Amino acid sequence: MVIKTILDTDLYKFTTSYAYIKLFPYALGTFSFKDRDETRYTAGFLEALKNELQSLSLVSLTEAELEYMYGHCRFLPKVYWEWLSSFRFDPKKIEVFLDDEQHLHIEVTDFLYKVTLYEVPLLAIVSEIKNQFMNRIPVDEDWMGRLVAKVNISNDNELPFSEFGTRRRFSFDVQDKVVAYLKQHARYCTGTSNCYLAMKYGMLPMGTHPHEWFMFHGAQFGYKHANYMALENWVNVYDGDLGTALSDTYTSDAFLSNFSRKQAKLFDGVRCDSGNEYEFIDRLIERYKELGIDPTVKTIIFSNALDFEKALRIFNYCKGKIRCSFGIGTNLTNDTGYQPSNIVMKLSRCKMNVNQEWRECVKLSDDMGKHMGSITEVGACLHELRISD
Repeated sequence: MVIKTILDTDLYKFTTSYAYIKLFPYALGTFSFKDRDETRYTAGFLEALKNELQSLSLVSLTEAELEYMYGHCRFLPKVYWEWLSSFRFDPKKIEVFLDDEQHLHIEVTDFLYKVTLYEVPLLAIVSEIKNQFMNRIPVDEDWMGRLVAKVNISNDNELPFSEFGTRRRFSFDVQDKVVAYLKQHARYCTGTSNCYLAMKYGMLPMGTHPHEWFMFHGAQFGYKHANYMALENWVNVYDGDLGTALSDTYTSDAFLSNFSRKQAKLFDGVRCDSGNEYEFIDRLIERYKELGIDPTVKTIIFSNALDFEKALRIFNYCKGKIRCSFGIGTNLTNDTGYQPSNIVMKLSRCKMNVNQEWRECVKLSDDMGKHMGSITEVGACLHELRISD
């Protein structure tokens, strides 16, 4: 089994699940898989994948895990963890097949508070099985040597970062070894997004909210109001906890124009997940100053395809201007000498209840070529936001 515990996932899957339960308990959604590399998979891979998906149904929250999460996540009530202890992944809800060109298709549909929990485990399973079928074996001294050098960059420069690498890791074993090394040697590692490894190594579980939260609001309430309403509803659930706002679901330009003074004061900072980081730093600082807020008390979390050399350059640029930290994923958990999988699962459609028609979800990006959704709906979103593509 690739996934042996329901906690082998990112914290923000649980925080988003609870937000759906509290505000939109009848909403449904579909998560769809996309392989940006257009990989051709084999029938043997598909069979192994289906076997792993069946094994997912055996995973559940244990009593010890419940007590740990309740004790370390004060922003989530015990009733959520008690509900999660009864939750089981349902393989029958996972549609998986290879098309005529051997491209992999995966879709999962359920209530949003349930279906959001499938995303990270499915991506981790695909990544690990793909490496197994390609007979990839990491050479310990090579990838561990690179890990040592990365941690030295952080330690030598007081560079704060957290480990965000579950979804596209080489394997669970590699991520486990990475987090164990970070716990022992990385003085400025602030935690890990993986709840099980946080529990295992006594680290802080890290995370806030994902793009899907904004995509849901865009589909249901309109793209002009999506950023504002998504942040307002997040505050309605968490009352100031988990205060890092994701900025690029509908481009950072749209986000900054909607970023109200109340939200800018209430949220601790902003996460930058695409686009030119240096331009974003300057524009966010300018926006804070426009709103009469001292940017040096705010934080940017950078998480866009980072390595430690790039993080250090951004870190130095931010000095004296704004606080910053870094969520580093694939470069930590899949730097094993092979090309990592470029795979994602995103919310592709949703509806507020069973009686409503399905509405397509789209995601724009500050990176060219990374818009997600049909050409028609992406075009409608760009038009509504007055964005030229």
